[in-house]
This record gives sequence, structure tokens and C-alpha cells, in this order.
Amino acid sequence: MASPAGEKVTLGLDPGFRSGCKLAVVDKTGKLLDTATIYPHQPQLQTEQAKQTVNNLIKQYKVELIAIGNGTASRESEQFIADILTSLPHDIQAIAVSEAGASVYSASQLAADEFPQLDVTLRGAVSIARRLQDPLSELVKIEAKAIGVGLYQHDVQQKLLASRLQAVVEDCVNKVGVDLNTASHCVLTHVAGLNATIANNIVEYRELNGRFNSRDALKKIPRLGAKAFQQAVGFLTVTGGDNCLDETILHPEQYATAKALARFNHKTLKEVVLASDTIELTLPTSNAKNAVSDETLNQQYQEVLTILKMSRRDPRDQFKTAQFDQSIHKISDLEVDQLLQGVVTNVANFGAFIDLGVHQDGLVHISMLSDRFVDDPHKIVKVGQIVNVKIVSVDVERKRIALTMKAIQQPA
Repeated sequence: MASPAGEKVTLGLDPGFRSGCKLAVVDKTGKLLDTATIYPHQPQLQTEQAKQTVNNLIKQYKVELIAIGNGTASRESEQFIADILTSLPHDIQAIAVSEAGASVYSASQLAADEFPQLDVTLRGAVSIARRLQDPLSELVKIEAKAIGVGLYQHDVQQKLLASRLQAVVEDCVNKVGVDLNTASHCVLTHVAGLNATIANNIVEYRELNGRFNSRDALKKIPRLGAKAFQQAVGFLTVTGGDNCLDETILHPEQYATAKALARFNHKTLKEVVLASDTIELTLPTSNAKNAVSDETLNQQYQEVLTILKMSRRDPRDQFKTAQFDQSIHKISDLEVDQLLQGVVTNVANFGAFIDLGVHQDGLVHISMLSDRFVDDPHKIVKVGQIVNVKIVSVDVERKRIALTMKAIQQPA
């Protein structure tokens, strides 16, 4: 559920020392445009040649964002890219992106089918670029366990863990919603009511018959029965189709209520859908002969209005990035009482882990999360949140960083 950067031409950089940094440029839709390998760091130190390659890619494809993997040589790569960006006339953001699971995707059959001619290491750079554009669409390609979901994930029953993780991924996909005309079969697989076979059938139908113009066209999909349609259709949207209600997360069973609402207010359906959160709508009431009570009808109309308002907004937070201190590259650079900005990478019952850009997450213990008593860290922080922290202690040998958020103003 991390914030998507959106449809921007993105350069993905998978950092490395001896093996070099892998580059991949993807267009606004995530389609691969070009790849390259550069060696700006030790031992080769081909810095000028590497800068020229990056500059050429940025100019040729009009790159808007640069995604840098947060693994080995990431801070050195960030500094290398920062030096390049200072000489450019236009503003381009370079953002650190979690590499978790990128190597698993690179070596997977899915990646091989998607990029059969591409080297395994370059596939990782493509994944890094895409997960900045839309984290959800890219991360569903990787088994959730491979992303790293907790310190003790290997100590629990694996079948139960896989089942629970699948349910969480499904919840995330359904909460955001899926566009029938752009979604990959990986995303479709996680929609409630659908499975891998039906997802593949949807993609094949789209490739053979062109874009979907309505949700009703789903009824033509092989193996997609009435029950599966009823369960899945509310999470599947069709943009620019025959019915503007198909663009919302409103279930077809509620279309009649939405139409009645529009008629009563002398509005078109399009006006109600596009301006449901800005115009005042009067709720119809029943007449004496109607078997449905006024209270029940009112609840139905209120529910439709709520869903229409939600449909125009992505439930994920607005895209923001943490500003890592450029003077800090490794754990030994940290000092007690230093104020830093970081990103929450994991939340446990005993506290939260924060990425400070030094290849080792720091821990904010539950007792240090707030000035008031905290019984559940999830009430204070969530994964992906940008926070301000202060260094309490640093143990370089044991690679332990203790942090606090007490009495520290947090980003808005």
C-alpha cells in the first residue's frame, strides 16, 4: 500500500561495486525502453564514462524519476546520481527504493516469460523502476514471504503463513481496485473471486477482443461463473467505457439506486459520479405503498454516495519521499543525539524499524514511539511512513541502532 509515484518515465538503478550498476529505463506504463551497465565505483572507477551513459539515457527518454535500489553501494550510487542531477537544467528526483524480493523476481519464471532475452541482473533494475511507479502492481509478482514480512517468519507454520499473507495481499489489491484494461494477470489473480486461470483468461480475452467497454463483458470470460462475477466485479473498474458507473467501485447491484439518486436530483449519472463529493444531493424518500422503509432506503442512498466519493480517490497516501542525510553513508557515521529522517520498514509488537540509509535499520522501541503510553505500535506508525527520529545509541560491532521519536515533531 506504499504511495505510487504515478505514470512517469523512470530510470531504475540496481547498485553494485564489482559487478557494476545495472540501469533500466521504463516508460510511463512500465514498458522497458532501454538498459545499460555502468561501473562508477571501485574497483573499476569508470566515473566519467558512467556519467555520460546516465546523461544520455536521461536526455534520450526524458527521464522524470530515478529509482535507486537500497542494497550494496546504494549510498555511493545516490551520491553519484546527485552529482549528475546538479548539472541538469530540469528537476529530477532520485529516490531510494527497497530491493526486497527483486532478485527473487529476476530469477522467476514470470520474469523469464516477460523478458526472455534480458540478463537476470538487468531484470532487477526493471523491477526497481516499476515498484517506484506502482509498488502494488510490481510486488504482487513476488511471493510475499520473499519480501521479508517479519523477523520470525521461518519459525511459524509455513502453510498458515502463506494463507494469511495471501489474504493480506488480496485485501490490498481489492482496497485499491483494479482497472480491467491495464491490469496484469498477476494483479488480477489477487482479486476476490478470481484465480490464476480466470486471470489468464481475462488477459487473453482482452488481447483477442480489445479493451473492455463494460463490466458485463466479464460474463463472456471462460470459467468465470455467476458467483465469481458477483464477488469480483465490485473491485474491477472500466475507465472510459459505456457506463460511467463502471469506473467506480460501486457494485452493479447498486446501479439502480445510483440511477434513482441521479433522477431525483435532475442530474445525469456522469454528473453524480464526477461531482459526488462537491455537489449537494437530496436523498429520495419512499411513499406509503413502498414496502421498504424510509430508514432502509436512506441507508442505501447514503452507502451509494459514500462509495461514489471513495471511487474518485486512491486510498494510498500521496507520494512523498524521505530526505536522507547526505553526509551519512554507513553505521559508523551515526552519532548520539543526531536528528535524522527515515522510513518505517517494519512494525512489530515491541516497536518499529526505521531505514536511515545506512544499510542497517534502527529500532524505535515501543516505549520511545510517543510521549504518551502506547499499547500497539501500529496505532502510531505504519510501514512506508516517513518519520523524524533521534539517535539514542549506536553499537557498530553488533550493528544495533536505538532511536526515539519522543518530543520530536513529525512530518505533516
